[in-house]
Amino acid sequence: MQKYTPDKNLPIMTRQQVRDFDSWAIDRIGVPGVVLMENAGRSCAEFIKEELKDINQPKVTVFCGKGNNGGDGYVTARHLLNAGLNVTVVVCADKNKITGDAKINLDILEKLYEPARTLDLESQNIKAQVDKLAEDADLIVDAVFGTGVAGQVREPYKTLIECINAQECKRFAVDIPSGLDCDTGKPLGVVVRADYTVTFAAVKKGFTNDNASDFTGEIYLASIGAQPESKST
Repeated sequence: MQKYTPDKNLPIMTRQQVRDFDSWAIDRIGVPGVVLMENAGRSCAEFIKEELKDINQPKVTVFCGKGNNGGDGYVTARHLLNAGLNVTVVVCADKNKITGDAKINLDILEKLYEPARTLDLESQNIKAQVDKLAEDADLIVDAVFGTGVAGQVREPYKTLIECINAQECKRFAVDIPSGLDCDTGKPLGVVVRADYTVTFAAVKKGFTNDNASDFTGEIYLASIGAQPESKST
């Protein structure tokens, strides 16, 4: 894992290039998507364990969306639980709408441990729910939205992100802070303000925006088992 700074010669990708790379790794090279997800989540967990190593019985709350970013979050949570950390997993979506690799990893997590909590996004008390779920947390993991988000963040997710930002603990973003545009590095209305971001395969183009660091915090690049420089054009 490498720390990103603007002077380092690390691969940089747009949203479309990320999609093309994932398709290449899965369809051309034959790395199953669930393996890429496993590698991504494990990298996040290793970083988090190192960050929290000096805290006695650290508590982590993981907020997960319905897509692959949420799937990365389920893998991260499983590895943290396996390591003995106190982890609360929160599904920020209708569980019945979670499919594919994300569903596989949610199922594994729930078979190994207790069922994940579900945030009631139709409730008027999202703030109270987030405050309770993140109570005494040493770290919040943001795995709500990934690189595919392009439009303005709408309710109830706008309120969710605002509530995550209001918590008095550090925040960790999986691949990209929720609400940050992958290509421009500009807020899509509201963005999780992370202290750390572990991103996968390549630095996202938006991270090169001078103002993006206000949301990403420190950026680290992790391999997911296939390298962009190996991809032929």
